[in-house]
Amino acid sequence: MFRKILIANRGEIALRILGACKELGVRTVAVYSEADRNALHVRFADEAICIGPPRSAESYLNIPQVISAAEVANVDAIHPGYGFLSENASFAEVCEISHVTFIGPSPAMIRMMGEKDRARTEMAAAGLPVIPGSAGVVPDEAAARHAAGEIGLPLIIKAANGGGGRGMRIVRHKRELAPAFETARAEAEQVFGSPKVYMEKLIERPRHIEIQVLGDRYGNVIHLGERECTLQRRHQKVLEESPSTILDAATRERVGQQVVEALRKVGYLSAGTVEFLRDDSGNMYFIEMNTRIQVEHPLTEMVTGVDLVKSQIRLAAGEKLSEVTGPVAFRGHAIECRINAEDPETFTPSPGRITAFRVPGGPGIRVDTAAYADAVIPPYYDSLIAKLVAHGEDRAEAIARMKQALDGFVIEGVKTTIPLHKKILVDPDFIAGKFDTSFLERLTVVAAK
Repeated sequence: MFRKILIANRGEIALRILGACKELGVRTVAVYSEADRNALHVRFADEAICIGPPRSAESYLNIPQVISAAEVANVDAIHPGYGFLSENASFAEVCEISHVTFIGPSPAMIRMMGEKDRARTEMAAAGLPVIPGSAGVVPDEAAARHAAGEIGLPLIIKAANGGGGRGMRIVRHKRELAPAFETARAEAEQVFGSPKVYMEKLIERPRHIEIQVLGDRYGNVIHLGERECTLQRRHQKVLEESPSTILDAATRERVGQQVVEALRKVGYLSAGTVEFLRDDSGNMYFIEMNTRIQVEHPLTEMVTGVDLVKSQIRLAAGEKLSEVTGPVAFRGHAIECRINAEDPETFTPSPGRITAFRVPGGPGIRVDTAAYADAVIPPYYDSLIAKLVAHGEDRAEAIARMKQALDGFVIEGVKTTIPLHKKILVDPDFIAGKFDTSFLERLTVVAAK
């Protein structure tokens, strides 16, 4: 096991990693920006090093500063969490060169899955179904017109090196193709540093399903079931649950085994998530893979009992998968609400000082947060305040527990998305499990009227 780990992140995920390290008897080093000087991960870590000014580019994304901190603290490994440098292949390579273990997949794997068009090709070759689309990157407008003719309308243009809804444009009519292509390329270059885009058939009213996996360095891979991530706003997840309300046992087993076999073929190591879109006909299409821990990983932990963060660390240290997880059994249903510092109607950020903070409790309730009364939500980072998770023996009990927990969650001083989650949980279509990725758009339109 590692002697000392540097946590290259902030907020609730930094605290989550810190707790896992303490359980494993591993010392921790927190890095922080000047804006996070009073953050809880800084207070609770064994050591803490300031790595720069508030802006991410000058601190949490500053590879030389992070590596310098690792060398000064003499750590064995770096855990990147999610976001920031977690899917940066160059950072993983620098860790290798510096003889520091990167807790995650190899740089080559991160790079392969980070290039979305290449990931499509590799996963299709490994046996996963993919959405009909262009044969790789579309280099210019002429090629875009040709690809559109083969794919058919409607279609979607996506940044090859992107994610999170950026660098994406939907095309429903021929006249929209040229401006959408140029806009997507420009945004992709601005946000991701590369103008490369590819094209796919647009799946109307899809469900967004993701499969959690773990792999060791000995060629073993398992899946830990699925998470339903359909409730999104502008491609950003708002509420997730596990298991999905739309997958039957046979489909779950079939898709899970397809994913396991595909990742065995490419030699996947560490935790990862394979994401699918499901169409109205029940077809499941691979769209991308995230080579890191997910924000919504507590759902899987609640229904399987597997500690995913400790598993990442133990797998990176060379343990076998069978030693890390043992037999996996699924139990009950879990729902996660992302509580953000945002206006629940306009979704504009609401940074500021928290004047009152009370978290709910009770059977089946889990709260992952780094917030506290008098803490400041800075404007420089993601607006996530807390992840509220409710687990029950079935979905009805999970919903009931979540409603009660939201009622007892007190956050004052900033606006939050708690009112939005309360609306979702009483909506008849949500309760019936009848929704798609446009659900939140319809819900907010109805609420506005």
